[in-house]
Amino acid sequence: MPDEVMPRADKIAEGSMLYLDGVTVSFDGFKALSELSLILAPGELRTVIGPNGAGKTTMMDVITGKTRPDSGDVLFDGMIDLTKLDEAAIANLGIGRKFQKPTVFENLTVFENLELALKTERGTMATLFFQLAALQKERIDAVLERVGLADKAKFSAGALSHGQKQWLEIGMLLMQDQRVLLLDEPVAGLSDAETAATAALILDLAKDGSRSIVVVEHDMEFVRTLGAKVTVLHEGTVLAEGSVDAVQNDHRVIEVYLGR
Repeated sequence: MPDEVMPRADKIAEGSMLYLDGVTVSFDGFKALSELSLILAPGELRTVIGPNGAGKTTMMDVITGKTRPDSGDVLFDGMIDLTKLDEAAIANLGIGRKFQKPTVFENLTVFENLELALKTERGTMATLFFQLAALQKERIDAVLERVGLADKAKFSAGALSHGQKQWLEIGMLLMQDQRVLLLDEPVAGLSDAETAATAALILDLAKDGSRSIVVVEHDMEFVRTLGAKVTVLHEGTVLAEGSVDAVQNDHRVIEVYLGR
């Protein structure tokens, strides 16, 4: 078995989609993460909150291979050691990330953005090309419908509202069949209507249990709307975990985050 799929025997996280244990990351002596532990189940929707500098972005950087931890275990699907893989390999495994600022191709149409994101096998036999193309178009149309952009397919991505760009980027992740979606502040800067639509989209994506979703967010009303388990980070470690009501009534969370 390759090294990248052989975690230490005592750290096997059978049945989990993401398993972080004892993860520490230091930058010039500053601990961005300190013995962070988190377990995400298959099909789970999780929200992550915490003050600026709590380690939320660094946690996602570690999961996606952008940052290597100093110590700790980071496993995908219960067995694959993500610390031994680069960003491209991790994305190909099925972990997709949406950054706070949408990263879409603004000079291309909405349809073309999804077309670029589509996972395809290279070198397909020419005799199958047209059938494959038809299936691809059906797939793109289905994703356009799901993210609420069916009527914007021919629009330039640059002409979309901020919220619509967020939905397009989520659509691009859907085109790649990602098993884990990491969504960084998906409603930052959105109108009330766009925020409500984004909540509905995320809940719809979580409904069938085919993917695990982590939403990092500051908007507590949005977090409450999602109704998922909440993980609170503070100073690079987990401060509290539980339902929205439980963390909102936790005196430690109120002191370091909600009371500000």
